[in-house]
Amino acid sequence: MSRTATILPLSEAAIGKRFRLVKIDGGHRLTRRLLALGLSLGTELEVVQRRGRGVVVARGGNRVALGEGVAQKLLGEALG
Repeated sequence: MSRTATILPLSEAAIGKRFRLVKIDGGHRLTRRLLALGLSLGTELEVVQRRGRGVVVARGGNRVALGEGVAQKLLGEALG
């Protein structure tokens, strides 16, 4: 039996859920900006707050607020 991961935009992830970033649907500029914030492919995040369709995510001891436009371009799989 194969495991099917649910891939969704970060803007749709529920509060308290863990999320692994699997695709950035943007260009090099967005990718560099996210890397400067400590976010890259494979990064595991937890959604700690919603702000409209934007989100605040936690990674380790850091929190990062992402607006709706960016949150829609970050695709990932929900973890457990």
